Amino acid sequence: MNEEQLTRISSGKGFIAALDQSGGSTPKALKAYGIEENSYDTDDAMFNLVHEMRSRIIKSPAFNSNHILGAILFEGTMERDIDGISTADYLWNEKGILSFLKIDKGLAEEANGVQLLKPIPDLEELLQKANHYHIFGTKERSLIKLANPTGIKEVVEQQFDLAKKVAKAGLVPIIEPEVDIHSPEKEAAETILKEEILKQLATLDADTKVMLKLSIPTVDNLYEELANHSHVLRVVALSGGYSREEANELLSRNKQLIASFSRALAEGLTFQQTAEEFNKTLDTSILSIYNASIA
Repeated sequence: MNEEQLTRISSGKGFIAALDQSGGSTPKALKAYGIEENSYDTDDAMFNLVHEMRSRIIKSPAFNSNHILGAILFEGTMERDIDGISTADYLWNEKGILSFLKIDKGLAEEANGVQLLKPIPDLEELLQKANHYHIFGTKERSLIKLANPTGIKEVVEQQFDLAKKVAKAGLVPIIEPEVDIHSPEKEAAETILKEEILKQLATLDADTKVMLKLSIPTVDNLYEELANHSHVLRVVALSGGYSREEANELLSRNKQLIASFSRALAEGLTFQQTAEEFNKTLDTSILSIYNASIA
């Protein structure tokens, strides 16, 4: 991490591309890309195929620093190469795009209307590996389903405890307490979440910087106060199951909120497309998300 990178992520125009599907979500991502599950018979083959997909996206002329600030990577992507260069180095040196590593191990069973992070037993080793591969930051996702004050408090405290360890390792954490967009209590949950985040931001050391990845709020500009907080480099939004068109429309109504889309970014891309078709589809997707992010 250096001043150039910090400035880019805190004030650059663009959005974060989420390319971090892991074991559970990879088959779904490959199917959307036009590769059925009967096309591979081992996890290695599956991950090789998804790396080819991600490499194709990253190498596309449409995927550039004019519109994209950073990319969130799965651990296997971080450990693989693109054209003989480690993925994070390729992104920064060839594209001017920062890398974030998904470090969570999935979600625990639901309790108190939320799903906490599962334990990360190899956290210290994983953060050392991230530094070795020149990763800028991390991402860790938990899920809020109901406006349960006890559960939301637990989610936010756990997220910030982890974020402090990440920051101590010299990386910038993206704290992601997602609110389920289908929750019948979404608006109330978001109000509680904001207050709990503000409480935890006050516990950070003076020089600690974090990012927040949140569902697009029901009330427009609810998170503007968070975006302006001295400890927050950026607030980014997940698409959360919305179509790209709907996510972009909602995002454009929120000042200082930029996209961090995964499925919505890759919408319309298929294995069968020619290079020209693929690049044109990706370019259209990226431009629409970029325009919503800077609105």
